[in-house]
Amino acid sequence: MGHPRFSGEEIARRGEELYTRSIRRQVETEENIGKMIAIDIETGDYAIADDPIVAADHIFANHPEAALFGARIGYNAAYSLGGTLTRTAS
Repeated sequence: MGHPRFSGEEIARRGEELYTRSIRRQVETEENIGKMIAIDIETGDYAIADDPIVAADHIFANHPEAALFGARIGYNAAYSLGGTLTRTAS
C-alpha cells in the first residue's frame, strides 16, 4: 500500500538516511539486534519491537498519517526469501 505524500523510494531514502545519521548508534545494542524498527520519516520518531506491526502501531498511535520506514536492527534486510540475512552490526 502506497503513501499519499511519499513514494516508496522517497520513504526508503529518507528512512535509511535517518537511521544511518542519527538513530543507528542509539539502537544497535546487543539487546536490540534482530528486532524491528519503525521510523516516521517526517518526525524521526521511532519504535522498536519484535514484531514489525507492533512497532508500526506504536508510531501510528501518535502519528496516524505517518510515512513509515521499517528495518531489522543490525541486519542488511528485514526479511530474506530463500537467502540469508547478513549482520551489519558488530
